[in-house]
Amino acid sequence: MVRKLGLPLMAVCMLGFAVYHVVLAQQTPPKIEVPVQPARSPFGRDAVGGKGVAGAGLIEAQTQNIAIGTNLPGIVTEVLVEVREEVEVNAPLFRLDDRALKSEWQTRKAALDSATAQRDRLKKLPRPEEVPAVKARLREAEANLVDQTDQLGRARRMRTQRAITEEEFVRREQASSIAREQKLRAEADLALLEKGVWEPDLRISEAAVSQAQALLDQTKTEMERLTVRALVKGQVLQVNVRPGEFANTATTTPLIVLGNISQLHVRVDIDEHDIPRFDKAGKGEGMLRGDPSQKFGLRFVREEPYVIPKKSLTGDNTERVDTRVLQVIYAVEGSKGPLYVGQQVDVFIHGADKKK
Repeated sequence: MVRKLGLPLMAVCMLGFAVYHVVLAQQTPPKIEVPVQPARSPFGRDAVGGKGVAGAGLIEAQTQNIAIGTNLPGIVTEVLVEVREEVEVNAPLFRLDDRALKSEWQTRKAALDSATAQRDRLKKLPRPEEVPAVKARLREAEANLVDQTDQLGRARRMRTQRAITEEEFVRREQASSIAREQKLRAEADLALLEKGVWEPDLRISEAAVSQAQALLDQTKTEMERLTVRALVKGQVLQVNVRPGEFANTATTTPLIVLGNISQLHVRVDIDEHDIPRFDKAGKGEGMLRGDPSQKFGLRFVREEPYVIPKKSLTGDNTERVDTRVLQVIYAVEGSKGPLYVGQQVDVFIHGADKKK
């Protein structure tokens, strides 16, 4: 009896379990609330599906994010700014090791002093104490000429009387000629001394001074380039260099990021398929990622008329890596919460009504 009822009873139990399992599996699971609601267009369906466009925006400084580097490689000896610090135009940011250039500056400074002294010496020629000596040599040459001329005259009279040999007469004649030339040379030396420095020599000396000054200025400029300065007024957004580190000119990471954030901008990427619907006169509004309730107005600043490959990807399944975008710049207005440079926001731009 038990054997006859056992198999049917087991089959009934299995049937009941199967029915229960099917009923349980067909129950609708409870809806899970989304922690953060996605951003929705504040302008209605027309803002995206019809006349307007939506895009991903990136907060940036008014001057854009300025990546500060260095013209010369070297060891950083001092960092003069900190993050969030306000800097003025020409404010020093950091300095590199300048010991080698300081030594070079001293060498070129000495060369300049030497060239300057040489020029000043030429300008003061002739020396007052040199003139009497040259005049004395002239008087000596004149006296010697008178003596040799007198001796030559006596030799001529003695020659007629055959009281002097031909050799002695020729020697007296040559001595007179030598004395005459010595007098002429003394006169020329005195005239040259009294005339002063030769103009071409002075110009050469002036050129030597200018060359030495240029080399000194070049070294001074190189020393000034070792102190990297801010060329715009703004705030230090990031510091990626420390004292003792080697600053390279070929680095891809900016040593300091600087920007004027008194007026924040949003760089919006508009998909190339949405460009025909974009209208710069349309009203724009931005929303924070993670909190769409925080909204802020946007004022059109400019558009960059060059469509580029998209770099910032949002992770949407329909997004393509090879998408090209038009970048439009808007100024942030009326933001209630804090915004940070580099922060991504959702941007909606309403299309203006156009009469056909």
